[in-house]
Parts: sequence; structure tokens; C-alpha cells
Amino acid sequence: MEALRITGGRPLHGAVAISGAKNAALPAMCASILTAESVLLHNLPAVRDVATMAEVLRFLGAEVERESGGRCALRLERLTNPRTPYRLVKTMRASVLTLGPLLARFGEAEVSLPGGCAIGSRPIDLHIEALRQMGAEIALEHGFVHARCRRLRGAEITFDQVTVTGTENVMMAAALAEGTTVLINAAREPEIVDLAELLIKMGARISGAGSDTLRIEGVSALHAAEHRIIPDRIEAGTYLIAGLISGGQVRVEQVSPPHLSALIDKLREIGVEPRSGEDWAETGAHSKLQAADLRTAPYPGFPTDLQAQFMALMTQAHGTSVITETIFENRFMHAAELRRMGARITTEGRRAVVQGPTPLSSAKLMATDLRASASLVLAGLVAEGETIVDRVYHLDRGYADMVGKLQQLGAAVTRTRV
Repeated sequence: MEALRITGGRPLHGAVAISGAKNAALPAMCASILTAESVLLHNLPAVRDVATMAEVLRFLGAEVERESGGRCALRLERLTNPRTPYRLVKTMRASVLTLGPLLARFGEAEVSLPGGCAIGSRPIDLHIEALRQMGAEIALEHGFVHARCRRLRGAEITFDQVTVTGTENVMMAAALAEGTTVLINAAREPEIVDLAELLIKMGARISGAGSDTLRIEGVSALHAAEHRIIPDRIEAGTYLIAGLISGGQVRVEQVSPPHLSALIDKLREIGVEPRSGEDWAETGAHSKLQAADLRTAPYPGFPTDLQAQFMALMTQAHGTSVITETIFENRFMHAAELRRMGARITTEGRRAVVQGPTPLSSAKLMATDLRASASLVLAGLVAEGETIVDRVYHLDRGYADMVGKLQQLGAAVTRTRV
């Protein structure tokens, strides 16, 4: 099994180009199911989840042509297999995003219940109930969602809780439904807006993207389109935190600073003076890091996908930080690994208390999920000695060439086998 070997104590300096957003790329790829014509995407990140989604689409019968530089052409002229197999989707929850498009265009879908990171229960009940309200007949059997319909009908749907993938799935399904669909309590993430912009280029009629109410007027068919995926705000935030925890200063380029506003506000709170321009942001000067409380929340709140990285940073801040995780109930698994490095962290339910600053020492660590992996890498950058982060395949799911980018910034990190 592959791992990362990190020698701590080297401040990171320099600039790093941020890849396309994984969480925008995956729904965009699924949107190609909605048309028989070609969808051309740019800025797809070279991560494992994108490769897995490409295989899922090929299994369905799509032509997928990936080129260097993040360019990818997708075309599903006719469906050869309505089922997404478990062997392909067991590590990637985003596979459920094929459900809405398949049902809307072909009237049938058999989607394996998804896997992904072990960060808590993420049921797809909200997806299923919404599609049922639109006229779909849905059954869960033998680990698969079996869905059928003649043609989906528009409906007014209120989500009981904010769901990003649920909003994306139903928005894609509604694009080809008969009549108008209104989504109330919809997710507002930049990735939702990005998907809406792609669908509009394909001929969909969507308004309200970026607000909590979406209105989709169904059309009879969608057509070819070309679209560039937005930058990955989570990757950008991870490298900004890497600069701070290492005692250096990092500039992230090819980003959208407004998407980073929650993190930038929190950095100011802990005593950092971040700077940003049209397509860049960087950590600024600070005398010492001050502890701050954190509560994750749906966009535009602080993203749950940066919580683990911020926890690692707070081990080096002066004072006590209270971190409250409101999105997933099991997202503190990295805390135990950080404690093995000397961090003073206590957890109870969805609340973690971090006392700092604490010198960290090297250890052999086991990653449990994608963002936990990133937090352990960040801790390794500041720890004394050589840290091994095992099960690096988690990182490969969502970070493109993390080793190369960290080396570019001056980190002593290599990929190895253990």
C-alpha cells in the first residue's frame, strides 16, 4: 500500500496552481447523460474520483475522451446498460448523481447505493423522495436503487435539510421533466451554480442558482455544450493552511477568492492578514496564531471539507479552540491520529476542543477519509522527525498531484510503499 513520507520543519513558500473542483467536475460529467450530443469539459482535475466517474459513464455506454490539461469530451448517444455497478461506485458517493439524469432521459435507472468516505451517514432518502414526487417509481433491492418512469413531472419540492448532491441530482432530472420544478431549501454552494451554468449552456431553463430556491422549467431535449470547471476551493484552502501551519506563506493561483470568503474571514480571526486579487489569494503576515472557535455549516458557512485541516492548524495556535461539526456525525476520526502526534484534542459527539500550541512529533498515521488524510499531511509538515501517512489512496480521490505541489512549495515529502 502506498503512503506519504514527510519530514517536518520546513516552512512552505511560493505559489501553487489550483486544479478544477472535484465536487463540480463529477456532477458536470453526469450532466452529459442528459443529451445525445457531445459535452466538452475543461479543467477536470486529475484525481481518482474523476477517473472512476469516467469508467461509470463508459459502462453506461458513453464515449469518454480524456486529454492532458484537464480536457474531456463525453457523449452518451444511446444507453447500453442502465446499471451502475457496485465495483465502480463503492468508493465514490457521487455515483448517485447518475440517478436523476438516467431517469430523466431514459426513463429507467439502476444505481448501486454509493460508498465513499467513512465520515458518517449520508442517506440518499432526500433524492429518492424528491424523484418520487416527480412521478418516479423507486424500489431499493439488493443494494440497488431501481427507478422507472414514463416522463418525470415538475413539482414543488422542499428539502428537509440542505443537500448538495440532492440538489444537483434533482436539478438535472428536472431539466428534462414536464413542467416546472421548484426546489426549496436548495444548496447554495459554488458547485451548484457551476452545474446550473453548464445545464443552461445545454439549453436548460434554470433560475435562482446560488440562492435557496431554484426554479427549473423542463425542456424536451438538451444539446451540446462546452464548459470550464470552477477552481477547487477546498484544495485552495488546504494549501493556504499548509503555508500557515508550516510557518511559511503560500499563494494559491487560478482560484475564485469569493469562494474562499469563509476561510479568509476565519484566518483574519486567528490573527492572519490574508490578501487576494482577481484570481489569487495568499496568507499574509502574523505574529502568532490565535485560537478561534469554528462551526461548520452549508455554504456560505465554513465548509465541513476544511474542518479537519483547520483542526490541525489549531494545534499550533495559542489558546483553546472549540470545533463543532454540524454536517456529518463521524468526522473527527483524524483527531485520534493527531493525538498520537502529541496534539491535545478532546472530542465528544460533534464537538472537539483543541488546546495549543503543542509541539507535534512524527508518527506512523492511518488516513480514514479524504479530508482527514489532508489534515494528517499538514500535521506532518510541522512535526519533528519523519511522519508516514498510510492509505494515501484517500488523498488521490480528491487532490491532484499533492506530492508535486507540496515539493514545489519546499516540503520534504515523497511517495513510498509500506
